[in-house]
Amino acid sequence: MKRALFALALTATVATPVLADLALATSKNCMACHAVDKKLVGPSYKDVAAKYGSDAGAADKLAAKILKGGSGVWGAVPMPANAQVNDAEAKKLAAWVLTLK
Repeated sequence: MKRALFALALTATVATPVLADLALATSKNCMACHAVDKKLVGPSYKDVAAKYGSDAGAADKLAAKILKGGSGVWGAVPMPANAQVNDAEAKKLAAWVLTLK
């Protein structure tokens, strides 16, 4: 019984930040063009994490792209700037994406 409760508590502790960050991505309309595990208009977040995962400065680079937009890295469709996202949210989203390897 204690093991089951411990496992449940551990799962809730790990899952809560992941779900919170998914909720943030959804609330900021990121999920309109991206999905966790498949390409939509833009690349999947797992593909982004795989591409940038070994780059020590990836979180800052991705946060800047979230804020300012970008083009050319994933094809011809540009990513628009996200005026509804502030600096702290962009950093949180970038860090979350990099955990999705």
